[in-house]
Amino acid sequence: MTTHETDRESTPKTRKRRSSRTGRATMADVAGRAGVSAITVSRAFKRPELVAPELRERILAEAQAMGYVPNQAASALASARSMTVAVLIPSMTNTVFVETLAGIHEILHPRGYQILIGVSHYSPVEEERLLRTYLQFQPDGILLTGNDHTAATRTYLTALSRPTVHMMELLDDPGCYSVGCSQVEGGRLMTRHLLERGYRRIGFAAVQLDPRTLSRLEGYRQALQEAGLYDPARVWRREEPSSLSLGAAMLDRMIDEDTDCDAVFFCNDDLAQGALFQCQRRGIRVPERLAICGFNDLAASAWTTPTLTTVATPRYAIGRQSAAMLLDLIEGREPTKRRMDLGLTFIPRDST
Repeated sequence: MTTHETDRESTPKTRKRRSSRTGRATMADVAGRAGVSAITVSRAFKRPELVAPELRERILAEAQAMGYVPNQAASALASARSMTVAVLIPSMTNTVFVETLAGIHEILHPRGYQILIGVSHYSPVEEERLLRTYLQFQPDGILLTGNDHTAATRTYLTALSRPTVHMMELLDDPGCYSVGCSQVEGGRLMTRHLLERGYRRIGFAAVQLDPRTLSRLEGYRQALQEAGLYDPARVWRREEPSSLSLGAAMLDRMIDEDTDCDAVFFCNDDLAQGALFQCQRRGIRVPERLAICGFNDLAASAWTTPTLTTVATPRYAIGRQSAAMLLDLIEGREPTKRRMDLGLTFIPRDST
């Protein structure tokens, strides 16, 4: 038996095809037009990797010409699979999560899975509402961002035993599966770099105050405490979403308060970029007067003036590996690792 279905099915056994009561084209209709079995049509939609590319293109062309759309509800009842995966992320405007979704799509789409995307806007309560809604569609698996969940969300995940993988953060909880990197280590990595460069009055700008930001803050605090230089007065917190304009506003506040900082670690690159632009407007030389660094290595950070020192996170790889781990769980295989640390990359540039 070959890996792919091929044209050997071009002369299938003759069978009587039943038309849909609604007048819509059925899978049997498409099979008859394409000269294959209904099983091959089903595979072309659900498991395209098992069907030869030329044959699948012919099946899809016939299906399109006939206006055929697979009945996912009936398919789910027959196979106990919905061929959907719920993916809950905190933002669609943050490049980090857009790239994570791209990695997820690259793994799941060729396997015939559709993604139900929910955006929680960094709210555990909204995440709970989204999860409750998507569970009604019986997804085969769930991809969640982080571990900041309500008690109800944790109950849903435990009671329903739906295959679940947590993205971005690394979890040590028994029975949990996670793919990500250490946000605490990222905070330590950047702060130690600044210390090695000779900076001693290092500030931290935190926004959104989600668990990943707070973990970077913890890494920053640990590194400065080890050096005997931590001062909580040099930490600025805002609950608003990260943005260029907020970074500029926070820079203004630091300067107007006559802060003694010689370096500032911004929790996200867009904040740091906004601060760099504001430094140019105010005539503050970077890094001579004030060193500035960020986190996540957004594309523009390599093109600011000066270029921005940052930490690169493997968000695309996190999406791919999380989806691959989830597929293992859906298909009854135990992943090689329950906790997959994809690491971080320090990017030194001219702003420090």
